[in-house]
Amino acid sequence: MAAVTSLGDDVFVARKESGRVEIYDARTFTLRGHFQFPKVTLALQISFTFHSNQINDDMLTGLAACPDNKCLYASCNHYDTVYRVELSGSNAVNEWTVASCPRGLSVNSEHNLIVACCDANKLQEYTTHGSLVREICLQAGVTSPWHAIQLSTGDYVVSQRTSSGVVSVVGVDGQVVRSYGRSQTSDVGRMKCPTSLAVTMYDDILVADEGNNRILLINSSLGSIRELSLPGGGRILIQEPRGLCLDESRGRLYVGEYGGEHRVLVFDGVTIVS
Repeated sequence: MAAVTSLGDDVFVARKESGRVEIYDARTFTLRGHFQFPKVTLALQISFTFHSNQINDDMLTGLAACPDNKCLYASCNHYDTVYRVELSGSNAVNEWTVASCPRGLSVNSEHNLIVACCDANKLQEYTTHGSLVREICLQAGVTSPWHAIQLSTGDYVVSQRTSSGVVSVVGVDGQVVRSYGRSQTSDVGRMKCPTSLAVTMYDDILVADEGNNRILLINSSLGSIRELSLPGGGRILIQEPRGLCLDESRGRLYVGEYGGEHRVLVFDGVTIVS
């Protein structure tokens, strides 16, 4: 599992081993269909045939859905490409080239797409039709950006997938406004390879702390960090969480695992109280 997002009654899941995006019913969790991207499928087939180590099997690394433009976006880090799938009936697919190694995707309040480009160390903002609106070169203190979401302030929260991981807030100039690493107000310890983010209506931040097998909650106003308490408690062991999607209308959190059985875990009754 590489990424997960939702829109209305649909849940979209990018499967790392198949290079396709599966569509599930958010009420019954039954598989309804899938989207396939020919270039991605062909690359994976070549990789499997020749046992190549040069092609990563998690080429589809980011997903985002836009209710206003009625479309789904998927990023392909191997081809430095973003795919746009029309969801209004035609399922037409468009694509455009972005900066090196696109990872996480998000949609901002202007209904534009935000792309975190890991190797280029920059964020790019595009219209729904692929026109570049803004490019933010990340400055000192930010490396290996995996996911970025624009906050209500206009700044961007960015995860850095490194062994001593940090989540930073940066301005439109790419300069760090503040960073969250080891909490000074709790014993959660340091993040390890934080990947996907989710932001609540109050700008509190959820972090998939992949290397520590947990989800963290950052209170953006107080700067405090704690492990998110999920329904099911210790009965459910999360293994390498990489995909993260918060559906506040349902009080639901989707967590996609990169390790273990590569599950998508669904937590209902999630209340974000920071």
